Order: sequence, then C-alpha cells, then structure tokens
Amino acid sequence: MKKAVLATSILAAMVSTSSLAATVYKDDTSELKIGGRAEARFNVSDNNEEYDPVTGDKVESAFNDKSRARLSISGTTQITDGLSGFGKYENEVDGSDGIKTRYLFGGVGTQAGDFSYGKQDTALVMITDFTDTMATFGADADGAIALNAGSDKQENNFAYKGEFGGFTLGANYLAEEEADSDQYAIAGMYSFDFGLDLGVGYAGGKVADQDANQVDIGVQYSIADFTFGALYLMNFSDDATGNSDDNNGYEVSAQYKLDKWTFVGVYNYATENDGDDDAVDNVAIEAVYKFNSNLRTYAGYKFEMIDDLDDQIQAGIRYDF
Repeated sequence: MKKAVLATSILAAMVSTSSLAATVYKDDTSELKIGGRAEARFNVSDNNEEYDPVTGDKVESAFNDKSRARLSISGTTQITDGLSGFGKYENEVDGSDGIKTRYLFGGVGTQAGDFSYGKQDTALVMITDFTDTMATFGADADGAIALNAGSDKQENNFAYKGEFGGFTLGANYLAEEEADSDQYAIAGMYSFDFGLDLGVGYAGGKVADQDANQVDIGVQYSIADFTFGALYLMNFSDDATGNSDDNNGYEVSAQYKLDKWTFVGVYNYATENDGDDDAVDNVAIEAVYKFNSNLRTYAGYKFEMIDDLDDQIQAGIRYDF
C-alpha cells in the first residue's frame, strides 16, 4: 500500500468528519478533499433556565438552540515511495462562539507510522471512542476526569500513530504554554478479526505544577447488528495544595442498527473530590434515522440522577457534504 493511502486512512481515524468529503483536486501524487455538515439542533431542559439575581424573574427559558455547521479541508501528498505528507483543517460555527477551530495539524507519514503536530486528538481517543457513540449526549465520565493529554482536539500536540497488523499504537506530547503543565500519553489497541477491540492507555504530566495521571481501559465488541462498548477511567492526581484527589469513572454503550434506524443507550458515572462525591451519573438514550448517506435526524433523552441536575431532551437534523 502506498504511504499516501495509508496516511489518508490514519487521518480519517484521527478525526471524526463526514465520510462524504468531495475530492476537489487529484493528480498522481496529491489529493485535496473538502467536506462538512450543517446541523440544526436544540436542547430542552430546566438546566438552561436563568433568573435575574435582583428581581428573580426568569430571563432564559428551558429552550436552547445548539445549531452548528462545520467545514473540513484535508489533503495528502506523496513525496517518495516511503514518505508522504498530510494536513487537516476543520472549523465550526455556531450561534454563540463565532468561528472555532476544531482541528489544525500537519505531518508526515513513514513506513514506521505517522508523525504530526497541531491541534488534534490524543492517543487515548481511540479508546474513549468505544463509548462516545451518541449524536446527542454521552462521554460525560471521560469529560469529567480526563486530563488534556487524554482528550480530543488538543493544541500544541505532537502526535504519533502507527498500525501494525491488528495492533494500533499511539502516543502524544502536549507542550503547554502555561509553565509546569506539559502532559503526555501513550495508548495501544488490538482489533481481533471476530469483532473484538481491546485498548489500554496512560496519560500523565502536570496540572498547575501538580502531578496528574490517568489510565483508560476499554473494550468494544460487534456482532451482527449490535455493538457494545465499555470504558473504565482512573485519575490519580494531586489538588492545588498537593493532597491526593483520586477519582474514577466508567461508561457503557450499546448500539443496535435496524434498517435505516440506529438505537443507542449509554450509562455514564464519575466521581470527584477524591471519590467522595458524584460528578456524573446519568443514562441517555437516542434514536437516529438516516434517510440516505447525506441526511439524518435524531432525538435523545438524558435521565440525570444527580439531585441538582434536570433531565434533558435534544433533537436535530444533520446534512453531511
């Protein structure tokens, strides 16, 4: 396989974008693709309500528009038989934050793997993707306790990714601009030919000059029209005073595909304050209907089991191009 093709496949695995990206330029050595999405969606929950601190009058309702659009540009080029180059830019526009850069990175592909730098996913994302399966909710436990070096879309990120048969190896280093805050991660995943994926990863470094460590263990199994995933996270860190602040969490996901429908259910749980309190505790369900490869619609409901949080409804329609 030519390295340009391998770089393209690894690039697609690194970033979640539309698979319908159009090739706008291609010659014997280079290829440029453009794609994206337009997604109209909304959220309804009492969590969205806000009140005037003086009068007590309600100033924000339970309805919150969450519509967004994305544009993605990616390219690969063959330099020699054993060396290629690739780059990716993706932005997002919504109603509140203007234009936001989601991904911006470039790199080279070699026989030993791909090396890149920029704003991109970390090595542990290939494991957390086992349970980050919903269009509406999900990935709350990972979001509550993960280090930057174990999360997606991180800036100043030096990354490596290589595929060796059924084994995928990833590593990254975050060169933070804040002093004493650099972090790093390494992860491995093995995919069996009968639908089973196993992954384990570690992230560590500093958070405000305090030691921080994270371990992720994940499993995913696909059989017929079902896909099941589970993720266990452990965070061993020190707080601002140097005292222990160890927390853990887990996520479980189940998907079922029926013709043009996909039904998904997830459970998320995570602790905080050295395990004394619940940071996340919820169940979410959703249904997705794909009209064709371009258009889909979805609706989801999140059941919150923490007393001061309210349930949520979210729905939308998405066009990929």
